[in-house]
Amino acid sequence: MAVRAASFEILAAERIVVVGPSGSGKSTLLHLIAGLDGPTEGEIAWPALGPRAGLRPGPVAIAFQGPSLLPPLSILENVALPVLLAGGDEGLATEAARAMVERFELSEVSAKLPDELSGGQSQRVGIARALVGRPRLLLADEPTGQQDGTTGRRLMETLFEEIARSAAALVVATHDARVASLFDRMWSMRDGALDGGVGVRTR
Repeated sequence: MAVRAASFEILAAERIVVVGPSGSGKSTLLHLIAGLDGPTEGEIAWPALGPRAGLRPGPVAIAFQGPSLLPPLSILENVALPVLLAGGDEGLATEAARAMVERFELSEVSAKLPDELSGGQSQRVGIARALVGRPRLLLADEPTGQQDGTTGRRLMETLFEEIARSAAALVVATHDARVASLFDRMWSMRDGALDGGVGVRTR
């Protein structure tokens, strides 16, 4: 679904949830914000983050809904990758990745390959990888979609704690009403149109 009507801004440290039915344009919106896709009309700018070419890896990170891990790399290597791609030291990247893997309860599988993991584990690895570089904006597409209720709750608690630690902004797209209830600011999408963007503030 194309995004056809959206006007918004994201402030530092904001926590925003995007809700709407399947096919409403939530994933496309996240891809546009991340700079993965470019708009055919209108403009997306990142005045506090720099030009689009420098967004990733760096100030913007995205945790995808579907599989996104590199098959030949171990879980620890997958999580360390953004730090290495940003020019970080290999030892520091491994140390940061190991800490993030532990935070998301993945230490026992850190030496495994992606195809040895369950869907829920792979999803948590993707979130750990998105966070390891301490982005200023994190985008997460259905982060609890493959988690059971208890694991999903712990995942969101950890996610909020890590976001607060770096004072980053967070935008989450979800179908889960329990996840949506954790946010103070909500955007709603239907048929590619966004409601609740510009002008809505939580503080």
